[in-house]
Amino acid sequence: MTYEQIMSDIENRRYKPIYLLTGEEPYFIDTISDALENTVLDEVQKTFNLVVLYGLDVNVHDIVNQARAFPMMGDILLVIVKEAQNVKDIDALVDYLPVFPPTTILVLDYKYKKLDKRKSFAKQVDKIGILFESKKLYDNKIPEWVVDYLKERKYSITPKACQMIVDFIGNDLHKIRNELEKLILALPKKKNIDDADVEYNIGISKDFNIFELQNAIGTGNLVKAVQIVNYFGDNINDNPIIVTVSVLFGYFTKLMKLHCSNDKSRSTLASLLGVSPFFVNDYLNAANRYSLSDCCRCIEVLREFDLKSKGYNNVSSSQKELYREMIFKLMHNYHSA
Repeated sequence: MTYEQIMSDIENRRYKPIYLLTGEEPYFIDTISDALENTVLDEVQKTFNLVVLYGLDVNVHDIVNQARAFPMMGDILLVIVKEAQNVKDIDALVDYLPVFPPTTILVLDYKYKKLDKRKSFAKQVDKIGILFESKKLYDNKIPEWVVDYLKERKYSITPKACQMIVDFIGNDLHKIRNELEKLILALPKKKNIDDADVEYNIGISKDFNIFELQNAIGTGNLVKAVQIVNYFGDNINDNPIIVTVSVLFGYFTKLMKLHCSNDKSRSTLASLLGVSPFFVNDYLNAANRYSLSDCCRCIEVLREFDLKSKGYNNVSSSQKELYREMIFKLMHNYHSA
């Protein structure tokens, strides 16, 4: 079952006896587990019939002993094992699944890695319950996820505001959700969220952020780029150079993909680059300024400053000084393609 199908069933109180939630993306695992915890039992029932265990503190027999119990003053016993990847020999649970009472719902949060689906435990769970693999979202899918998350809550967002959030926060879905919830709490429903809303409620400057830095680099606006990195240098806790280097690496990688694509149609490039079609022209214009070989050299510059930011070949330069030197090297490193 997909994440959406599982969440729909939980909302409609259609439960399975066991949920094995496994995979590299913790967000979807946590969200499903939290939904079960908040839906299966009411607050009074939780006092008697909710058991939360932690993988580092229990073994298979502890889980079995809890799961074989019967609910008190209710119809369902909910047993949640958080960090279940730390339970030694968890596959041994397969021998006990047939003896769990029908009043038990067992939830296993097996995070950051995949359980081998070829083993009998996973196969048995798949027959009687839910075996869900939570896969990492590709970076190019995260803006779409942001749009869908807000749409479900009756909001929309401009492409620029969406990209500002993603560029600023990265690919941590928990952190992105927390920032989106700030917007939802602060803004009226059905609002089309724009960059001013993001600046005021999340604290991302609409003029001095990584999105605007990329734009300044792509258009060759050295004055604007220097203003932005000076701002970053003065607010280094919120704008560490190592994060900026990582984002700019992604930017020049996208330009390289654009150069190597035979199909230059807007829809194809938007999909290839993982950006809204709204931004495709920006990348096309930047590609006219930075040739494929220029992009390769810029990535070398970024590698140099990644090392310098960690102290390699850098004895005394501050991060602000490194920012300024890096921008000059990046923006004097191209010729017309």
